Amino acid sequence: MADTTRALVVDDPFTGEPACAVQFADVGAAGAVLDHARAAARSWRTSTLEDRMALCERAVASMEASAASIAADVTHMMGKPIAQSRGEVKTMAARARHLIGVAPEALADVVLPPLPGFERRVVREPLGVVLDLPAWNYPLLTAVNCVVPAVLAGNSVVVKHSPRSPLCGEHFARAFASAGAPANLVQALHCDHTQSQRIVGDERVDHVVFTGSIFGGHRIVLAASKRFMHPCLELGGNDPAYVAPDCDLAKTVENVVDGAMYNAGQSCCAVERVYVHESVYKRFVEMAEPLVRAYVMGDPMREETTLGPIAQPAHVAELEGFVRDARARGARLLAGGKATNVGGRGRFFEPTLLADCSQAMELFRKESFGPILPVMSVASDEEALEKMNDSRLGLTASVWTGDRGRAERLAGALEAGTVFMNRCDYLDPGLPWSGWKDSGRGVSLGTLGFDALTRPKAIHFRLGW
Repeated sequence: MADTTRALVVDDPFTGEPACAVQFADVGAAGAVLDHARAAARSWRTSTLEDRMALCERAVASMEASAASIAADVTHMMGKPIAQSRGEVKTMAARARHLIGVAPEALADVVLPPLPGFERRVVREPLGVVLDLPAWNYPLLTAVNCVVPAVLAGNSVVVKHSPRSPLCGEHFARAFASAGAPANLVQALHCDHTQSQRIVGDERVDHVVFTGSIFGGHRIVLAASKRFMHPCLELGGNDPAYVAPDCDLAKTVENVVDGAMYNAGQSCCAVERVYVHESVYKRFVEMAEPLVRAYVMGDPMREETTLGPIAQPAHVAELEGFVRDARARGARLLAGGKATNVGGRGRFFEPTLLADCSQAMELFRKESFGPILPVMSVASDEEALEKMNDSRLGLTASVWTGDRGRAERLAGALEAGTVFMNRCDYLDPGLPWSGWKDSGRGVSLGTLGFDALTRPKAIHFRLGW
């Protein structure tokens, strides 16, 4: 049953009013969810891949049919401008359909070369119960990365969504139920962090996928430490961009600014530090300033709003601290730099541009998770590479150049899970998504993303004596 003494109330970051309220499950209710998930997993593992694919397609279509209400929930819970929330629903559906499309390849048996008298192949068996712990900043995308491939692989899924965006877990569970899924195949669970960690250590859970902070990742690993389980961790970033002297500067500035500001900078793969070759540094900064100032803060339910409020209350003060540190260390503040509101409402942070930055600044050492673009000048590709790799994080990195050879050389040396050329802040579902260093471990998306959601079984048959 729900714990009626404890309710989670999520505030709307713009209005300050309650966006939603859910009851936490007590220990007994959480245990029942896991029992139901195990029963569903035992039944679902014998289903055909064709049935799994058809179910996932129906579930996606169900979410599309509710796109308006789902997008509104996202906006009210975490402040994403409504146009971007609608875009997230569309991207979620497209990503799901890509995963459905590659499932036959990803889950196919690996057949070894013929050996007379023997049959040798590797089959991919379901794990059982997958616990999905998605993040609030892209609440649909971080969830679909696990839910759809896990179901396709023959698992049941328990979605314990972020306490900032709990309704999104319910949307996935409701969609699969309406699509005709077996009872409890995909369930939503609401509980606090302490109980979440307890569930991670529960033997009824076969795998854990966590998207969130580095601190949260460490807590998940600790909770799983007494079990032979390897949680998949998609953690934070402090992602660098290098602007080379031969880039298309106008397009580069436009894309880098957007990569830093989209979703109010609340993205693990947002551009968070920019190294610009000294020959184009002054012009880059001059071109970036009007683009940064052009963002429109306001009610995220209005179409004209392009920069929404900050989702988490504590983050505003952290962002102000980053700017203070940068200015104290010599940075020039060219735009923004402080907390604000619109018409007396909302916890906003102004879109911010900082020039003449240095590697010692906190913005270049820690994930900021806000609309801040810090820029520094470098003298060469080699200096840019050294500084880009000078981080305990390694999610993505981007190189902006007209020379593919330059991008290839830098990509070979950059310590990041994804290296972009002339692109940033984007997940291609056909490519594996992974973090290096403290940005996480494990893989989602692409055909490789299915590997962690299955276990290999070797089939070694002697066919004759």
